[in-house]
Amino acid sequence: MSRAFPQRASTAGFSLVEVLVALTLTGLVLSALAMLTGQWLPNWQRGLARVEASEVIALAVDRMAADLAAAEFVPASLTAKGPLFAGTASSVVFVRTALGPNARPGLEIVELSEAGGSGLARRTAPFAPRPADAGLPPFGAPVPLVGASYRVSFSYAGRDGVWRDGWTGAATLPRAVRMVIRDARTGRALDASSAVAIRAELPAACVTDETRRVCAKPRPAGTGPQADEGPEGDAP
Repeated sequence: MSRAFPQRASTAGFSLVEVLVALTLTGLVLSALAMLTGQWLPNWQRGLARVEASEVIALAVDRMAADLAAAEFVPASLTAKGPLFAGTASSVVFVRTALGPNARPGLEIVELSEAGGSGLARRTAPFAPRPADAGLPPFGAPVPLVGASYRVSFSYAGRDGVWRDGWTGAATLPRAVRMVIRDARTGRALDASSAVAIRAELPAACVTDETRRVCAKPRPAGTGPQADEGPEGDAP
C-alpha cells in the first residue's frame, strides 16, 4: 500500500505539452473572436446610429406635425383679412396657441426654418396685433429639430387638393402641409416624411356668414378657380 501512493502522484495532473496545446488553442479562439468582433462592431455601431437618427427624425416630424395641425386663422394686424401664414419650400411661419411648460396663455408665432445651414430649427415669439407694416416680432432662440445631415422641404395643398411649393398672402390657411425629409448627401427621401391636415382652415366668421367668398365650398376639379386657389387667393 505504501508503494502505490508515489505511483499515483507521478501520474496526476497535466504535462507541459498539454498545457502548451491548451494555451495555443485558447489563443486561436480568442484571435478568431477578436477578428469577428472587429468586423462586426463597426456595422453594429452604424446600424445603431441609423436607428437613433431615425428616432430623432420621427420625433422632429411629430413636433412639426403637431404645430402645423394647431395653426390658427389669426390675421397679422387689425386691418388684415387673411391669416398670418407664410409658407415656402424651406420654411413656414404661422400662429398657434402657446404650448409648453413655460409658455404664457395666449397665441404665439412659430417659425420652422433652416438655422444657418445647421438643419431645421423651431423659433417662437409672442403674438400681438401689430401695424400692417411692422413686420414680425423678434423670435427667441432656435430649438434644433433636424440636423444638418438632412433637408426638410414643405409643400401646401388647398381645398382643390393641388400641392404647391409656397403659400403666402392667401385668404385661407392651406388644408394640408407636406413635410419631406431628405438625406443631404444622397437626396433620398426618408420614410419619416409625412403630411398633416390643418384643423382651422377658415376664419371663425364663416360659422355665421357662409356667403363670404373665402367660405365658399370647393368646386369640382375642372370647373374653374376656387376662392383659395393659389397663394394669391382673393380676399374675402
